[in-house]
Amino acid sequence: MSKTVKIVLGVVVVGALAVGGFLWWYLKDDAPSKVSIDAAAGQVTTTTGASGETSKVTSVDGTWVIDTTTGTFDYKSATGTFAGFRIQEELTGVGSTTAVGRTGDVSGSITLAADQLTAATFDVTTTSIKTDRSQRDSRVQSALQTSQFPTATFTLTQPLSLGADPASGQTVSGTAVGNFTLHGVTKVVEVPIEAKLVGDTVVVVASFDISLSDYDITKPSAPIVASISDTGTVEMQLLLKKQ
Repeated sequence: MSKTVKIVLGVVVVGALAVGGFLWWYLKDDAPSKVSIDAAAGQVTTTTGASGETSKVTSVDGTWVIDTTTGTFDYKSATGTFAGFRIQEELTGVGSTTAVGRTGDVSGSITLAADQLTAATFDVTTTSIKTDRSQRDSRVQSALQTSQFPTATFTLTQPLSLGADPASGQTVSGTAVGNFTLHGVTKVVEVPIEAKLVGDTVVVVASFDISLSDYDITKPSAPIVASISDTGTVEMQLLLKKQ
């Protein structure tokens, strides 16, 4: 083998390693953490009145509306209301990663009566879902056909006993049964939720798995993507104020 050929091969190998290293750095699994009631509640800043006492409610009975003014939203560290998804994918030359998409464009309300959740409806604007990079954003929007189906919704269909009065400030939990509509398809889902009253804010986190095929969603494709799981997780972190 001539010296020139060896040099060329060396350059090719070094170039390949450099490209592989860049892809690993650029596409490495750096997904934000899953929703957590402790993390969400810990981020809520309680307000104080003129007397210096923390604002709080003594009864949770009534309607609570999504508050988008409390906290902030960005892809990595949302301290306010958001909804989104996470799904596993296999990237060529990189390996397994978790793709996460989120939006702060959420509206809706819940109704509480003592230790029961009696009503809940949430709308999520899918057209504003963002991921960690713009290339992935466009493929998510295309897969969800957001121009045709710009909203995902959840509506509670039966009362849920929380097991304790949320006014106590303790974390309460249960499984909410309702209709979830995504990509124009509606399915009955069971959603594990946790909620906590922090000052004058009810904090709710929820996550549940869905199959893309159940909602007639075609998996996004790209040269770098070797495979995408059919099962994804829908996540919500919701802050609500009493109406």
